[in-house]
Amino acid sequence: MKAKYKPRIADRLLARKLAGKGAVLVEGPKWCGKTTTAQQQAKSLLNLGDSEVLVQSLRMMEISPKTLLQGETPRLVDEWQTIPPLWDSIRSEVDQRGEFAQFILTGSSVLPQANETTHSGTGRFAHIKMRPMSLFESGESTGSVSLGALFDGNTFEPQPCELDLQKIAYLTCRGGWPQATLTEGDIALDQAFDYLDAVTERDIQRVDGVKRSPERAKLLLRSYARNVSQQVSYGTIKADMLSNDSKTLDEDTVANYIKALKQLFVIEDLAAWNPNIRSKSAIRTSDTRHFVDPSIGTAALGLGPNDLINDLNAFGLLFEDLAVRDLRVFAEALDGKLYHYRDSSGLECDTVLHRRNGSYALIEVKLGGEKLIDEGVASLNSLAATIDTDRMHKPSFMMVLTAVGPYAYQRKDGIFVVPIGCLKD
Repeated sequence: MKAKYKPRIADRLLARKLAGKGAVLVEGPKWCGKTTTAQQQAKSLLNLGDSEVLVQSLRMMEISPKTLLQGETPRLVDEWQTIPPLWDSIRSEVDQRGEFAQFILTGSSVLPQANETTHSGTGRFAHIKMRPMSLFESGESTGSVSLGALFDGNTFEPQPCELDLQKIAYLTCRGGWPQATLTEGDIALDQAFDYLDAVTERDIQRVDGVKRSPERAKLLLRSYARNVSQQVSYGTIKADMLSNDSKTLDEDTVANYIKALKQLFVIEDLAAWNPNIRSKSAIRTSDTRHFVDPSIGTAALGLGPNDLINDLNAFGLLFEDLAVRDLRVFAEALDGKLYHYRDSSGLECDTVLHRRNGSYALIEVKLGGEKLIDEGVASLNSLAATIDTDRMHKPSFMMVLTAVGPYAYQRKDGIFVVPIGCLKD
């Protein structure tokens, strides 16, 4: 029996982009639901993920590329990057038709190098990045607290949350893979391990044709998982890998593997925020290390929910990875991007959601408990006090985002405390 489709935030983004562009490219990691989401709005399909269709299409590209693009619109071209010249064919077709909503392209690796396409697609193509499901999309969050509403200046009455630490640990290990959200227990947890095997054994070889070691790819992902939610250098990752890799290893090799994993949307680091501040402390520009989904990190380390419960320090870092995934999904819907902040004085903020209109929110991520919440509040107040409000807006709101807590509420000082099981865009 076919599973019922769970609505995605990307549904709205795709409809909006199709209304103003001839073609929309939907990118993201494999298994995150790109094709299924695109199919909700597509009227015809060219499935290049099917090997038989791919072989036939390669032949047709030599004879009549236009034939591949014929069909009711929007026409979905799935895994388009398997035939890079299709990009130019679609761009040309969009120009000739002069109409919106002609094509949807999906791909699980980044655009080919410039010499593989003769035109970037600027003006014809819109881009959407999909990630695995947020807890709101998968149904674990009630969505009783809206980030959009908070940006609009609204508040809320205390809202209950029923997710406990054991459940959050399970959701961190399960991840937001759509197929995993349709099953339970060990079967759901297997999805992340299967994903890890697929990436390291096959995909990392295919992304750019460079031969790479599956064992070394796994070592790198394991090191990334040990350093997740932290600003560590490639040198640190190299040293960590060398403790388990007797072969010669240099930073260029580490960078090469990381580049390939970024092309596959496995790794998605968090860039630094650069606000106008009164303090003379230097702003650190190092990225924070993150996966596109926290389950990649737990799978790389071979961890299950009980392992996280027994190591709360590791759990805190991996929960931050989950929070960053959800906040990135929500930021896309709010015309925003997610950043982190850290300066030379040690002042930091786990996440900053900065919108295109200049408004922003400061969000600290904590497992929960009064002591950790108070620490998050102190960090938020310290950072807010350094921002030069003569040169930029003050924060629209500040929040401590927690793994657990019986209620989402607003403190007397105005800062929101919100369990992730209450949050939506």
